[in-house]
Amino acid sequence: MADFHRPIYQEIAKRDADLYQRLERAGFLLDFGDDGSGLFMKYLRRGSGYYIDVRASDLIADGRIKLHSGVNIERIQAESVVLTDGTVLPADLIVYATGYGSMNGWPARLISQEVADRVGKCWGLGSATTKDPGPWEGELRNMWKPAQHPALWFHGGNLHQSRHYSLYLALQLKARQAGLPTPVYGISEVHHRA
Repeated sequence: MADFHRPIYQEIAKRDADLYQRLERAGFLLDFGDDGSGLFMKYLRRGSGYYIDVRASDLIADGRIKLHSGVNIERIQAESVVLTDGTVLPADLIVYATGYGSMNGWPARLISQEVADRVGKCWGLGSATTKDPGPWEGELRNMWKPAQHPALWFHGGNLHQSRHYSLYLALQLKARQAGLPTPVYGISEVHHRA
């Protein structure tokens, strides 16, 4: 898939070159993935690190939304935020929008670290790109199929994926309840349970 996406994102980069240059000048950290294959491959490989423009890109590029890149928050004061580079930003309101976390941490928090270690990585293809270490698995790891712990399943993704794969997950669960032969996934192998 990455090979098919690269030429598309190369063309997008050409067509929108002016916007991307303005965004970078404004401090927006911009890339098209480790191998130039773009947003969808980043999504499949790591589930993060991309931005879909919801009409803020022009506001950033024009300087109406200001960015401070490459720094962290050092401390929050009564009426300001102090960044690690010493910048003090006056603030009437702070929105703590951190995004979402990796699915790998949930089994450890909800069940145990031992279970999380047995299950292994969730999401990603094993592409050996940033935040998606190998080995290559060819499909999303531990998603919508039984994990390496009895009765543990992972369901996630965007709305489209959640709607689509919920059917397949439900059919697998129903087949087990009905006693039908079903695949039991192991690392790099598939067994069948009668």
